[in-house]
Amino acid sequence: MLVGYARTSTADQVAGLQAQVRDLQAAGCERVFSEHVSSVADRKALKEALRFLREGDVLVCTKADRLARNTQELLGIVEDLKAREVGLVILSMGGERLDTRNPTATLMLTILAGVAAWERSMMLERQREGIAKAKAEGKYRGRKATISPATVAALAAEGLGPSAIARRLSIARSSVYRLVREA
Repeated sequence: MLVGYARTSTADQVAGLQAQVRDLQAAGCERVFSEHVSSVADRKALKEALRFLREGDVLVCTKADRLARNTQELLGIVEDLKAREVGLVILSMGGERLDTRNPTATLMLTILAGVAAWERSMMLERQREGIAKAKAEGKYRGRKATISPATVAALAAEGLGPSAIARRLSIARSSVYRLVREA
């Protein structure tokens, strides 16, 4: 049985998830598990899909980054599936369809997953550099404040302590101290 798994990071990416599901169904998947969840969150549909798979089944996903957070996790999933005699097919891996039931495809998957991890780390490095430059130029100020220092100061003037202010405003106590200093 072909079993599909589709994931997008946010609920805003509805069209992306629909496209993945469409591609999985076009590839012949009889059952598709899908979810809107960050790769670092608990991916319940992935866990359910992995539990659902039986010997002889094939897990299909559109891209490796939809399945795993990093190369290590991807290779762990591949090994788990191989031990259970379940195949893995990735529909779009550098323009190629990779099927881990073929040893050469497993090699290619490992290499391409490593390149993807490298590319992601390079992108994050460039992003950090851009943020540092923007901060130095005074163009990056971070997220807009949701609570003003005056609000915290007013509650402190009423006699509330930092813990009580934090509870009332649903913020961290450290934020209370920082806002008091700013006031």
